Amino acid sequence: MATVAQKVYDLIKPTVENEGVNLWDVRFLKEGASYYLRVFIDSENGIGIDECTAVSHAIDPIIDKADPIDKSYYLEVCSAGLDRELVRQEHFAFAVGKSVRIKLFKSQDGKKEFSGNLSKFSNGVLTLSFEDSEINVSLKDIAKANIIDF
Repeated sequence: MATVAQKVYDLIKPTVENEGVNLWDVRFLKEGASYYLRVFIDSENGIGIDECTAVSHAIDPIIDKADPIDKSYYLEVCSAGLDRELVRQEHFAFAVGKSVRIKLFKSQDGKKEFSGNLSKFSNGVLTLSFEDSEINVSLKDIAKANIIDF
């Protein structure tokens, strides 16, 4: 069963791309007493308030019509950011050649956190390179990953 975030992602992806930007991720979160539907977008030219506003206006009626969320929520459209979180396989493929920081669920080689160059990504396994060594990590073992040098 797809999550609310995945349903919205699938629902709005074509419309976001028609606005000339890429859909990076969608999150549906509860913060305090409020729910937030956060849509993260990206573009080679960067993201500004105009792109966020245009995407928000384009997707709001689509989400309202499909009504995939049974709670009140705030819609926020924002940039994926320079230190964007890597969640989907396509995020890791995009980040090849960039510096990343990963946190693991359990330690590997005596550590739970690594920073290095994401030198390879294939079949759900990434290779993180350091000055004199490298490690291979399965996506299922990663608790959190971010680009640190965009």
